Amino acid sequence: MNPRRDAPGLPADPRPAAPRPPGDRSAGPSPTGDRVAEAAGPLLARVGRFTRAERWVHRATAALMAVCVVTAACLYVPELAELIGRRELVVRVHEWSGVLLPVPFLLGLASRAFRTDLGVLNRFGPHDGQWLRAALRRDKRPESRPAGKFNAGQKVYSAWIAGATLVMLGTGLMMWFTHLTPLAWRTGATFVHDWLALTIGIVLAGHIGMAVADPEARRGLRTGSVSREWAEREHRLWRP
Repeated sequence: MNPRRDAPGLPADPRPAAPRPPGDRSAGPSPTGDRVAEAAGPLLARVGRFTRAERWVHRATAALMAVCVVTAACLYVPELAELIGRRELVVRVHEWSGVLLPVPFLLGLASRAFRTDLGVLNRFGPHDGQWLRAALRRDKRPESRPAGKFNAGQKVYSAWIAGATLVMLGTGLMMWFTHLTPLAWRTGATFVHDWLALTIGIVLAGHIGMAVADPEARRGLRTGSVSREWAEREHRLWRP
């Protein structure tokens, strides 16, 4: 017993207490250990999903796609065309945003994580067929929709939007540089470009609607990490 510490009215012993051995709980919880555990808890409850490069590619592509859609609407909807005016400027913004659309993807290829995720998106397994069948039956139970890092719906959407973007780029260039192709080609390109643009707008609206309905998925694209509980429920075949 330390008489100086136990005597009433005397100041506490200024000497630091001896460190406790690991696992010793005889003297009660350690404040430092509690703070470490509290700080580690939230970190352990989240898992990394996307790197900074992947998030940058998604944001840049989304921004360019939004410009393409908005300017297209201003060119084809008479009410918007009258409201905005300056048709020549809108046409130039639309053309250049379309030409620049593949650039974030091409720059993203420098990221190893981005290339790895592209490989995952391009591979379909038996569980993807089960996911699609459950989606057609409108079965929303997580156990009926097994998925890895990306579910089958995301894989189908990625493949479709990539192909549609290439078609839009090709037909748009034919409409822009009119001297490079015959009139019949330009007429067909205009038809394909216009109707595919409408289809892309509808598909993008569905894509945005699904994102709005899943806050944790949006958080993963915004911060790069998702909750472990969400990952185990929605992507139970994924091993981060």
